[in-house]
Amino acid sequence: MAKRKQYPLRIDPDVWEAVQKWAADDMRSANGQVEFILRRALREAGRLPAPSGKKSDGASDESATQTSQKI
Repeated sequence: MAKRKQYPLRIDPDVWEAVQKWAADDMRSANGQVEFILRRALREAGRLPAPSGKKSDGASDESATQTSQKI
């Protein structure tokens, strides 16, 4: 597994509480949820290509294709 970058994050307490609740609902750690949110946002913005053959966040191939065509 690739080495992971550590980064201190300053975040509004209300936002952090919402992330923690969402993480608990999805059975993830808060850190895992933050990474999930960032990856999904990056992929939707066309900044991070989806891994071939995998759909880790439930995004459809069609939406990923449409996003990449907008660039």
